[in-house]
Amino acid sequence: MITLSSAPEMQRLALEARAAGRSVGLVPTMGALHEGHLSLVRAARRDNHWVVVSLFVNPTQFGPNEDYYRYPRDLEGDQRKLEAERVDVLWAPALADVYPPGYQTYIELEEVGRRMEGESRPTHFRGVATVVSKLFNVTQPHRAYFGQKDAAQTAVIRRLVKDLNFPVEIIVCPIVRELDGLAMSSRNTYLSSEERKFATVLHRALQEAETCHRAGVCSAEVLERVMKEIIDAEPLAKLDYAKVVDPDTLVPLEIVDRAALAAVAARIGSTRLIDNLLLR
Repeated sequence: MITLSSAPEMQRLALEARAAGRSVGLVPTMGALHEGHLSLVRAARRDNHWVVVSLFVNPTQFGPNEDYYRYPRDLEGDQRKLEAERVDVLWAPALADVYPPGYQTYIELEEVGRRMEGESRPTHFRGVATVVSKLFNVTQPHRAYFGQKDAAQTAVIRRLVKDLNFPVEIIVCPIVRELDGLAMSSRNTYLSSEERKFATVLHRALQEAETCHRAGVCSAEVLERVMKEIIDAEPLAKLDYAKVVDPDTLVPLEIVDRAALAAVAARIGSTRLIDNLLLR
């Protein structure tokens, strides 16, 4: 595995791979890799001749009072995991490689970027759309792999790809969970042992909404209330949102008579976690 920081060098190698007829798969990450990330890497390895993993903790998608400076970082550990998965290139740029002095260009999605995470974190998707566009330009992928856990992000990226004509196929892979149902996340490392026990409340709320939907409940308002009540009953949890939305546009639904996304965000102690489940 080659490890690079230079954007021009990464772009040169990617263009050479494409010119040689190799398909390029990209897995964008912020590091602190866990089994969820590695499931994306394996999917990319299965589908492509050449696999690139980017590792960059992107400051522009963090709000002013969020956890950019304490976000977990473990470059050496991540390198070992990626070598074991036979990744071809790890691109781990420094901040100045992505946002050089004088940088002033940002991408903003006017509608979908203001929903769910975009409503709770107003600058978040502006940062995501900007950095993903840069990743695509530098790594030149045929396919890019994202996790279903970040469902709102995948909706934003699909819109971005369509609107800006990126020739990239977006592959969304299933959520990887711990044995007790907690969605794997780098932020889980913030949880104390007591908080970790109660963090499963997000998944339990989603499961109850799914059970109600399968029993015939089609009112999004009722399903949202079910999720809210379960999370509100947990003393260590503070609900941010519980929504039932269209999975592509993130527009809130009234009646669930087609595929829908049930999504929750809550703080467990001081740690903000998200989770979701597709209602079919």
